[in-house]
Amino acid sequence: MLIVAEREIANLMTQEAAFDAVEKVFAAMAAGDARNFPVVREAIGHEDALYGFKGGFDRAGLALGLKAGGYWPNNLEKRGLINHQSTIFLFDPDTGKVRSMVGGNLLTALRTAAASAVSISHLARADARVLGMVGAGHQATFQLRAALKQRSFDKVIGWNLHPEMLPNLEAVATQAGLPFEAVELDGMVAADVIISITSSFDAILSADQVSPGTHIACMGTDTKGKQELDPRILAGAAVFTDEVAQSVALGEAQHAVARGLIKPSDITQLGAVINGTHEGRSSDDQITLFDGTGVGLQDLAVAAAVVDLAVEAGVAIEVDF
Repeated sequence: MLIVAEREIANLMTQEAAFDAVEKVFAAMAAGDARNFPVVREAIGHEDALYGFKGGFDRAGLALGLKAGGYWPNNLEKRGLINHQSTIFLFDPDTGKVRSMVGGNLLTALRTAAASAVSISHLARADARVLGMVGAGHQATFQLRAALKQRSFDKVIGWNLHPEMLPNLEAVATQAGLPFEAVELDGMVAADVIISITSSFDAILSADQVSPGTHIACMGTDTKGKQELDPRILAGAAVFTDEVAQSVALGEAQHAVARGLIKPSDITQLGAVINGTHEGRSSDDQITLFDGTGVGLQDLAVAAAVVDLAVEAGVAIEVDF
């Protein structure tokens, strides 16, 4: 068995490699060559933690496995650790033997950012210039870095419930040579692309704060009850997702479907656009929305890629298991 330690991931996995891995697995899902298994997600009754498993099998990429982990909200304050903790396990699809164990913390942030970047690449207007960020937490900086590579943006605007965190975004924008402006939510009407990445359970962005032609990557809603957007936004948008069933069950679409504003059949897998079986954006004034719920196959794809990189770099640890 090969082990790729968490400490090695930053030196191995690039944004480009993560983008490529996620784009390929989205395409495989839409083609019917990859399948996610049912998600297990439970409150364990200790440390207010949520723990679960996401897994699947990509027959095209021969990636079989699972990610185990979750959210420990007291980690940062009590232990100086990040709150999200996870490990990815890959198995040989021919024999069932364990193939590798990979640190999943940084990979989770990179694959989530790659997913929204893939959606921007395929759905945002070619002339998008203003990037709006709703949320400024740990994952927001990863989202921003990945998004900036997808279009020739000339400005970043941002909002966060706690404005003192906005310098996190400003630092990334400055490093990219772009001006940054803190705005109220009404200021998001100036954005051509909006990424929402919060842990909210109440709608933050309203329909009148989104301009025609905007692409929205909604990346924070991944649990039943969570919500970042006014459901009317989805009713007026072309809605895409990683996996339709998960989008309806625990993604942003759960609220619009529950209110009868959209039907599951109104939601399209992003992989269909990648494969060319769906046109994607149909006009410059159409609002497009990606409901990024985070599927296990994304984790397996980036983990498989990083194992190959670790072997090439000579940093994979081999153990007799």
